[in-house]
Amino acid sequence: MNLSDSQTGGPLPRRVSAMEAVLTHLREAIERGDYAVGDKLPSEAELCRRLEVSRPVLREALRALQTMGLTASRTGKGTFVISSGPVEDPTFGDYAASDLLEVRHHIEIPVAGYAALRRSAEDLDHLSHLLERMERETDTTAWVAMDTLFHLAVAQAARNPVFRRVIEEIRDALARQSAFLNELGGRREQSNREHRAIVEALADGSEHDAVEAMTHHLERVETTLTSIVRPATADDRTTAPTEGGQQA
Repeated sequence: MNLSDSQTGGPLPRRVSAMEAVLTHLREAIERGDYAVGDKLPSEAELCRRLEVSRPVLREALRALQTMGLTASRTGKGTFVISSGPVEDPTFGDYAASDLLEVRHHIEIPVAGYAALRRSAEDLDHLSHLLERMERETDTTAWVAMDTLFHLAVAQAARNPVFRRVIEEIRDALARQSAFLNELGGRREQSNREHRAIVEALADGSEHDAVEAMTHHLERVETTLTSIVRPATADDRTTAPTEGGQQA
């Protein structure tokens, strides 16, 4: 079974990464009961052989399974199934997704407003150059690193060191969440557009627009996270309207 070059089903198939294909395969196997709660997954070497993927790809998929709360890794023993369905509140590093989102709504939204009022020409230049690099970047790891730098730069532009310290504290969790959303939710291009709207609002000096742009950005993050952890059922897809035919 070669999952290195896969597509989603449907009339308009979407090419997915090897990691996403492996994750989907293993997640569905767990949810079907092929691997029951308490079972140990095959070794990395065996899974790589069966699925015809590299070890780095497999390890990314296994980390995503753990983030979803489906498996747990036990040092020296392997990976074990601990749930037949994903948790509704995955964990990124030391923090649950719901805690991260709550803090981000209370910190980053007002920070964007302050940044619009207090940013310097140097801040705008730095953010613009960073955004241009992000829009050209195709490597997920490099993009994720710049994503966290972007949010730190907005906090820096607010001219309050406490705000930046808070973002620094959750920086690792933000990077893990960003990687998760980009690998499984196709968020990169949309995030770039949302970041562009934030920078434009800061350049205009509009507190209102900056707050609106950051609010929209965080809402889309939450929507995408929910769609990954609790994908729509067939009934949901027939009754719920779509937005441009593309996942947020």
